[in-house]
Amino acid sequence: MDSENRAAIVTGGASGLGAATARALSASGARVTLFDLAEAAGRQLARDIGGLFIACDVTDEASVEAALQQAEDAHGPARILVNCAGIAPPAKAIDRDGKAMRLEDFARTVNVNLIGTFNVASKFAARLAQAEPIGEEGGVIVNTASVAAFEGQIGQAAYAASKGGVASMTLPLAREFARYGIRVMTIAPGLFLTPMLESLPLEAQQSLGGQVPFPRRLGTPEEYGRLVESIIANPMLNGETIRLDGAIRMAPR
Repeated sequence: MDSENRAAIVTGGASGLGAATARALSASGARVTLFDLAEAAGRQLARDIGGLFIACDVTDEASVEAALQQAEDAHGPARILVNCAGIAPPAKAIDRDGKAMRLEDFARTVNVNLIGTFNVASKFAARLAQAEPIGEEGGVIVNTASVAAFEGQIGQAAYAASKGGVASMTLPLAREFARYGIRVMTIAPGLFLTPMLESLPLEAQQSLGGQVPFPRRLGTPEEYGRLVESIIANPMLNGETIRLDGAIRMAPR
């Protein structure tokens, strides 16, 4: 699918991977709407790229429905969805004092990363299923998992479970949405220079980057955005999770 003149939605679009994706899509001619809860950063980026910002809680059905309608009113039916909204709070199942993780903390991570992704993807697809396809395609959904889905580290039980769920639902959603010409893909990034890692000292960033076989550095959000563009452009990419990780395999800790 050609992204030029297509309406696109990026969740978690105010920063990190989402912001880089929004910039890339806008540069390719897409009409981009950002869904996020970080209003100041989101509105500024929307101004910078000539897009639209909508405050949206991906875990809330009414919030997502309202945001999708507002985006459609502004830009027309969206053909591209990139789900980048997510959280990554580290928490061990058993802490140093021997206390089990609070179930609400585990559930919150799963709720945002997995249920939030499904919430937006399913509602986006339901709307798009009513639109006429463009050529052979109706649209494209790109979700974001993580290499933690496959090699979750100590303290990542909730995060790994949530991202594993995103990877696991890729194929069944692709199969279900095939009748509407809607492709579903997932990207599993490795170590990327997102706001969480940017907050670490430079020495720590370099140490983490040194764990990547090649290139021996942290990935950049722009590299994630370029893969999104490649997925959108290639109609045979469907129902798969692509690791974007420089061949890293995460150690236990």
